[in-house]
Amino acid sequence: MKITEFLKENTLLLDGGMGTLLQAEGLGAGELPERRNLTHPQQITAIHSAYLQAGARVISTNTFGANSLKFSDSELGEIISAAVANARAATRAIGGEERWVALDIGPTGRMLKPYGDLDFEEAVAIFSKTVRLGAACGVDLILIETMNDSYECKAALLAAKESCDLPVFVSCAYGADGKLMTGADPAAMVAMLEGMGADAIGVNCSLGPRALAPVVEDYLRYASVPVLLKPNAGLPRVENGRTVYDLTPDAFAADVAALVARGVRAVGGCCGTTPDYIRALKQACEGIAPLPLTQKNLTAVSSYTHAVFFGNGPVLIGERINPTGKKAFKEALRARDINYILREGITQQERGVHILDVNVGLPEIDEAEMLTTAVCELQAVCDLPLQIDTSDPVAMERALRRYNGRPMLNSVNGKRESMEAVFPLAKKYGALVVALTLDESGIPTSAAERVEIARRILAEAARYGLSAKDLVFDPLALTVSADTNAAVETLCAVERIHNELGCHTSLGVSNVSFGLPARDLVNGTFFTMALAKGLSAAIMNPYSTEMMKAYAAYRTLSGQDEACADYIAFAAQYVAAASTPVTGVPSAPAEPTQTASELQDAIVKGLRERAAALTAALLCSRAPLEIVNDEVIPALNTVGEGFENKRVYLPQLLMSAEAAKAAFEVVRGAAEATAATKGCVVLATVKGDIHDIGKNIVRLLLENYGYAVCDLGRDASPEAIVGATVERHAPLVGLSALMTTTVPAMEETVALLRERAPWCKIMVGGAVLTRELAERIGAHAYARDAMEAVRCAEQLLGE
Repeated sequence: MKITEFLKENTLLLDGGMGTLLQAEGLGAGELPERRNLTHPQQITAIHSAYLQAGARVISTNTFGANSLKFSDSELGEIISAAVANARAATRAIGGEERWVALDIGPTGRMLKPYGDLDFEEAVAIFSKTVRLGAACGVDLILIETMNDSYECKAALLAAKESCDLPVFVSCAYGADGKLMTGADPAAMVAMLEGMGADAIGVNCSLGPRALAPVVEDYLRYASVPVLLKPNAGLPRVENGRTVYDLTPDAFAADVAALVARGVRAVGGCCGTTPDYIRALKQACEGIAPLPLTQKNLTAVSSYTHAVFFGNGPVLIGERINPTGKKAFKEALRARDINYILREGITQQERGVHILDVNVGLPEIDEAEMLTTAVCELQAVCDLPLQIDTSDPVAMERALRRYNGRPMLNSVNGKRESMEAVFPLAKKYGALVVALTLDESGIPTSAAERVEIARRILAEAARYGLSAKDLVFDPLALTVSADTNAAVETLCAVERIHNELGCHTSLGVSNVSFGLPARDLVNGTFFTMALAKGLSAAIMNPYSTEMMKAYAAYRTLSGQDEACADYIAFAAQYVAAASTPVTGVPSAPAEPTQTASELQDAIVKGLRERAAALTAALLCSRAPLEIVNDEVIPALNTVGEGFENKRVYLPQLLMSAEAAKAAFEVVRGAAEATAATKGCVVLATVKGDIHDIGKNIVRLLLENYGYAVCDLGRDASPEAIVGATVERHAPLVGLSALMTTTVPAMEETVALLRERAPWCKIMVGGAVLTRELAERIGAHAYARDAMEAVRCAEQLLGE
């Protein structure tokens, strides 16, 4: 039986931790566990057998870190082949019920651009190589797990779907704040993963089952596919040099079983769990009837942080990133002025839109290249979902491929060639599609004909695996100056598509007023009338006072604005704006004046090129060190405080750091005296640990705060760390560990530093560390994230 068929009616029991048992079997610090498939095959098979005997129906190959970044092509092939053979040997030996072997795939350990140095397509290629090898060896499914970056998660899922036709399960690692490291909440991940066709999605690692319960509940609320859960055995601590966890098998099983009763379909364990945990879990789940899987029929798009749902209230789609009728924008596109697009996107976000339409189509430019660049650059500084607006299939696919989240795609229509070009792309990349009600005969004048085209589009979309929730219909607002009945028919079409087809609708509202004076008044009134007919979204100008008035008033009158709070805030701004003479809607984003506050604003918003240009201008009137101390550092502090208070996510923090770095480079070019003055910090990921994402982020921020950083990289021995510290007489060392197996190496390093560099302060961090564990191994401070590491440095060094 195929595992996806089994999941429809049954609860699926997965296995537990591999690293935990390998550590107990003597896995040494620095030893890559995947090599044990070759050197200790009986040991690996025995671990698989123990989980099968405990009741697991799925065992995961010992390939979590098996990728081409760590192993040569020949060794990678040998490791994966041996891993699958070891797992198959265990399933053959146990007999009885059908068991499945999953190819286990974890993160690469490197961050993707623009936050790191790994290109998206490089990541896809790395994952593809592993998937192809596993599929060729005969695994039953692909298990992508412990993903903490939505973009890398997309790369892995895309690689799996392009490289094999096996079922794919995807599981992410959430922090205590209920978000991935790069900011995605559960709704955003469900929208993207389900849209791209993952067969089961869920949560693993990070925390114990009780702490992960709110995240699991969100998955159950939004997902129509089976939800899986593989939590840790609670929180880790070190006893007698070994890492242990605080949940017993029975306590773990009880907490997980409670979530099975809530609807989770696949359960197992991650760090700290053993066959005893899986055996207890099997017993705890016996007698719990699986809840039926239900289609949630939610229409949503997402960015790398959050989802926007259609139907919860009017969705505003900012229309300003579009060259139509905008001379300044056309000139910016010809000059490749990406800053124009970024400023326009940020300004529209500040004006309150929920989605940004992105259209860069000009005949004389390479639209595919420019659209992809615009999408990537916008997502680096803005966390709104994007509507990719193009009629060019090549540009469409390139932008869809690079998009981080579930995009909105504008558009398809009732023409056969349009549907054949767009629907396969929408299905592959999981896009929500805007469907225009026109066909080979053009745009019908009557509402009935537009509704009929919508029916045909729906039927054709179903052939590609798309349903009503994957489409938003645009019944096309035509200008009333050419046809006085145009608005009436459009409104009728909106109402009928909403009521008869059960689909969401969108309109380019301003089209209705072409050729009329005082267009804003007509647009605002038409928007209100359309909302009353059930309009879900509008592509609109957020600078339009009448449109924003209609939106604010409608939400209040329809009961969507609790206690009228949003309207009251809007009204206060409206009254203030009304006292200022109206000069018209700008055709381009306002160009900020070159003042100190504008430099801080550019850094806060992550605008690298603008930060560099403003810094260069300021050097004409300000001393270099003054710019650093009075402008750059305060801007970083603003972003840092937002990050600490959960208003800013890691990508925004990193882009602000990059903008500050750009400013620093300009300053340093003008005066070498502005080099780091706060002393040296030695950073390293400890011996045996090959993950350095967190350490690299800490380095970037410390450098921007004026520290000289000696980065020893990954897998650094205690002797190398101590040697660098003594050589530089460094007052501070930062140590990182992400793997439970390398905590003893961190403890050894701390002890050696205290012995040979007693003047030095030590701060530690990483996924497996806690404040209590840091104190136990002798560190002076624990930093849970990069911004806290900066604060620790300031405190430990007395600044």
